[in-house]
Amino acid sequence: MIVDPDAVEGEVIWNLASDLEPATNIARFSDFVRRHGVHPEDGYDGLWQWSVDEPEKFWSLWAEYCGVRLGGTPGAVRTASPMPHTQWFPGRTLNYARHLLEGHDGVALITLAEDGARGEFSFAELRAQVGAFAAYLRSVGVEDGDRVAAILPNISEAVVALLATASVGAIWSVCAPEFGSGAIISRFGQLEPKVVIAAPGYRLGGKDRDRGAELAQVFAALPTVQTVVWVTAHTDAKPIPLDVPSVDWSWATATPSRLEFTDVEFSHPLWVLFSSGTTGMPKGIVHGHGGALLEQLKLCSIHDDIRAGDRVVTVASTSWVVWNGLVAALGVGATAVLIDGNPTFPSLDRVWRIAAEERVAVLGVGAGFVHACAKAELEPGRAHDLSALRTITVTGSPLSADGFRWVYRGVGDVWLTSQSGGTDIASIFVGGVPTLPVRVGYIQCPALGVRVESWNDDGDPTLGRGELVVTDAIPSMPLFFWGDDHGERYRSSYFETFPGVWRHGDFIEFGRRGILIHGRSDSTLNRNGIRLGSADIYTAVEALPQVAEAMVVGAELGTDYYMPLFVTLAPGADADDARAAIESAIRTSLSARYLPDDIVVMAGIPHTRTGKKLEVPVKRMLQGAALETVADLGAVDDPALLQTYAQFARDRFSAMRGYADAAG
Repeated sequence: MIVDPDAVEGEVIWNLASDLEPATNIARFSDFVRRHGVHPEDGYDGLWQWSVDEPEKFWSLWAEYCGVRLGGTPGAVRTASPMPHTQWFPGRTLNYARHLLEGHDGVALITLAEDGARGEFSFAELRAQVGAFAAYLRSVGVEDGDRVAAILPNISEAVVALLATASVGAIWSVCAPEFGSGAIISRFGQLEPKVVIAAPGYRLGGKDRDRGAELAQVFAALPTVQTVVWVTAHTDAKPIPLDVPSVDWSWATATPSRLEFTDVEFSHPLWVLFSSGTTGMPKGIVHGHGGALLEQLKLCSIHDDIRAGDRVVTVASTSWVVWNGLVAALGVGATAVLIDGNPTFPSLDRVWRIAAEERVAVLGVGAGFVHACAKAELEPGRAHDLSALRTITVTGSPLSADGFRWVYRGVGDVWLTSQSGGTDIASIFVGGVPTLPVRVGYIQCPALGVRVESWNDDGDPTLGRGELVVTDAIPSMPLFFWGDDHGERYRSSYFETFPGVWRHGDFIEFGRRGILIHGRSDSTLNRNGIRLGSADIYTAVEALPQVAEAMVVGAELGTDYYMPLFVTLAPGADADDARAAIESAIRTSLSARYLPDDIVVMAGIPHTRTGKKLEVPVKRMLQGAALETVADLGAVDDPALLQTYAQFARDRFSAMRGYADAAG
């Protein structure tokens, strides 16, 4: 129930009605734990403390609660080896796809296209499709450990292909079709796939896009590919001629076959997820069948409160890890609603219209989407029947206080849970449960089983702002990075700063009201020895009606420090008025020390294709690095826009160098 839609930051804005608590998954799991002889202190805090104090007992009971079928020889839940060498459930076997597919009835998938086309797949039909395609993969020689790659949008074939690949013990990876050829090659070239499933084109923003030329470049660079499966049902584009055998998806799935699952070791590789890849070779993050299954079931069930029969929408492309989480919702018996194309085309309201028409219970969006709806002054709770909507999950970046308030003014009585996690663990570090109060601007709690802390530069725990660290292993930490034979890149990515402790690269703060994420520590603003949080600046600036979006970077230029704020203006906004409003907002909400050196109006803010602002590449260009050395243009949302930042950086760097030469 909404407590106060105008609550100020830190105050309670929503509480779950007490009569609804028994139906929540966290209440059901708490009852299950007590029935098995575990009696943590009352409330979520006590349950979390038990889960991190006795991780072996927690993860064992969690697997039992979820009905995960573990074969092999029973034994230790995990080895005593410290991170990153901890092994979970050694000697036990399972299959990720088995749990997502078996034991569920009803509607598994709903597919929605930009042109209004709609489809439904029952769990029985999904099992049949997976069985047929898995048999096809086996028929063309795909075996345990082979790689199957896909270049597909958010369509049913992508889900089927993932589950079929997992069912045979092969390793899955996918790129959204809008990725450039270079970005796809830099990912799949590492994997050396045996089979590629590809759409020759796709529809986005009302336009059909033929990808024949790009795919020709991709396949020319992948000599290990033995078979290509074309998915042509969603595009007018035609397959290109290839030197390897190719078939249409309809042919590859035409022969009914009994669904079989290859049981693999708990830590057998399931998929390779790639980092944003804007700098250098993208990291191929490998997760295992068991770790990904347990963590994603926990995320869906406990921290998203997804229940059997719920319909779930996640606004994401296939390249974003939250898409994997959407597929994982099948494992709790929910229905995954797949939106092909641009979910916000022709307007932001389309997401809310879909939520109403499909009776969606759980809606996952990025913080940027919520902020855009607030700026557009949408009122979807009045415009649509959202009575089925129970939960809104927000991830991708910190949600502002105004974003919290807009949800409760514009949408209505829902549980809003802001979360922070990553591709690295295919899950979250901190998030929420519906039985805790929602406070404006704050994340509710650490995730079950995750001993997450804030550490200062000396490696000491602090309740104040510090590095987000995890001090004990969790099952979905990466098995390894693809091609990182000696583990050097893996260790340097997470364990170099604090040996034996996972450092994620975010700033976090714990307080009595909840948890705050302050942005990436690798793009920290550090002016005159004072560390500033970019998220604080975004909260102040992006709330202004004159500003559509902002990005701040801090670049060390010899002995100087340059901190520009790039802004995209709202339609009709005056640049001078916007600059004055920005300065006033920063002085009022933060302090003068946060004022940027320049406020630069740009046509847009550059992002990765998963929506992350490109702060670090722009910083490096300001320091004199060439664009081609800091960013893979195929992995960014608008390559032409990033070129304008490169030109700005060249001009600024030249001016600074000229000034230094003159001064010398």
